[in-house]
Amino acid sequence: MTYCVGILVDDGLVMIGDTRTNAGVDNIATYRKLHVFEQPGERFVAVASAGNLAASQAVLSLLTEGIGDPDSDNFATIWTQPSMFKTAQFVGRAIREVYQFDGKSLEQQQAGFDITFLVGGQVKGGQLRLFMVYAAGNFIEATNDTPYLQIGEHKYGKPILDRAIRHDTGLQDALKLGLISMDSTMRSNLSVGMPIDFVLYRRGALQAELTHRIEPGEPYFHDLQDRWSNALKAAHKAIPRPPYGNG
Repeated sequence: MTYCVGILVDDGLVMIGDTRTNAGVDNIATYRKLHVFEQPGERFVAVASAGNLAASQAVLSLLTEGIGDPDSDNFATIWTQPSMFKTAQFVGRAIREVYQFDGKSLEQQQAGFDITFLVGGQVKGGQLRLFMVYAAGNFIEATNDTPYLQIGEHKYGKPILDRAIRHDTGLQDALKLGLISMDSTMRSNLSVGMPIDFVLYRRGALQAELTHRIEPGEPYFHDLQDRWSNALKAAHKAIPRPPYGNG
């Protein structure tokens, strides 16, 4: 299991992902799930993955190694896509390519072809966009009304984002809220865990403003966890008790 979130606001884009993979209580490892494809001044693309690790890694390999055009000798890669819409389509195509080779055998072994991707970024001359690409290769896009998308174990962090994230939320506040949603997910699901990777991208920059890995024990994240827990305790104490019964 994993948890990744992309938040698209007026100022830019935040992408966050955990790194834990779990194939049983005695087989826990760390793998990067958030990947940045960047040509400063030309394109910035961040891709986060959730689901079957082998299938996800195969898709990521195809994004850079390329997929051949049956009508020519050309290879398409994530670097050759002229827009973010075409980039999301290309990720969907890579997923279908991997399914063609591995999907049926995975399903026969009851492993499942359960992968999803977040694809966010900007290509020179185009708009900053954020998509969620499904295992079938189709996708949806974040909008002003729904400015964030989640993959993996999303239910524990969703209420926080539903209440607080708006399209006009500041970029640093979007990062803070994304990290709070990650902490809430880790508190409720042991299969999501640190380190945490994130990237900040400011609209129009065509290169990342910040990429960072939060390691266990990092002071800011530890303080955020404590402050959020204390804030929740204070909030419930400040709300009057229900006027029902004799209690």
